[in-house]
Amino acid sequence: MRVAVVTEAFADTPLEDVLAALAQRAPTVTGLELATGGYPPTTHCDRSALLRDDGARARYLRDVESRGFRIAALNAWGNPLHPDESVARRHDRELRETILLAAALGVDRVLALAGCPGDAGRARFAAGGWLPYLEGEHDRQWRDAGEPYWRDVSAFAAREHPNVTICIELHPGTLVYNAATFEELALCGRNLAANVDPSHFFWMGMDAVAVTRRLSRVGYAHLKDVVFDEESLALNGLLDHRWPHEDASWRFATVGHGRDAAWWRRFVDVLADRGVADVAIEHEDPLVLAIDGIAEAASILAPTGAPV
Repeated sequence: MRVAVVTEAFADTPLEDVLAALAQRAPTVTGLELATGGYPPTTHCDRSALLRDDGARARYLRDVESRGFRIAALNAWGNPLHPDESVARRHDRELRETILLAAALGVDRVLALAGCPGDAGRARFAAGGWLPYLEGEHDRQWRDAGEPYWRDVSAFAAREHPNVTICIELHPGTLVYNAATFEELALCGRNLAANVDPSHFFWMGMDAVAVTRRLSRVGYAHLKDVVFDEESLALNGLLDHRWPHEDASWRFATVGHGRDAAWWRRFVDVLADRGVADVAIEHEDPLVLAIDGIAEAASILAPTGAPV
């Protein structure tokens, strides 16, 4: 299994400096996950320029590969179902252009979020029907917006890049966030798979191993941890919305800070059993410098210094 890094953690740093730092501090990291659209900054991959210029693409690939790295995935995470039509159109266009760019670069993984519709310009996440105004809302959102959209994107990708797998991150706040909602998505196209991030499962009180084993398709993984504040958890629970507030019940953390190294190596074994070829360290720990956290995570994933 190959270990990559989500370069979004270094969005303010030129890509060549990021690669130099990774080569020095985390030499077992050989892959890059690059943001190309949606919400994250795209400073490391100019989607529009690379799409229109064959020479620019060749130089870009040469610069990456000459330093010993490869592009593991392109990520256009956003909300293509956004109730603000201008946002929805932009995120949809950037996702489709990312699929086209992946084809041009020979990249076979594109990452995205399922999105969430709503009204009055605001997305509305309906995780349950315990209040009257939420009853049936998820089913309505999926039937009217989610399912037709992802069937169309799946068909577009099959035409434009037959070798691509679109990996949808199971993420709270979107229409696809657990095993049951992913299986609704999986019916929309065979080129749709899950991008699993155990930190989201920890946060929701789910069993990351059980979910990963149960999903019908797993194509990619983000690796980051969660640390819980037991006192706040007792008072505010897993649904505490205040992250990254200092008193929140939970926070995203460096791999190994919540679960031990043995757990993470077992999880990587489960991913390998599911045929996952690439995992990406995603650093979102507010208490640890990005390069330090990534180096620590890499050492846990490859404790002997050899590739995982």
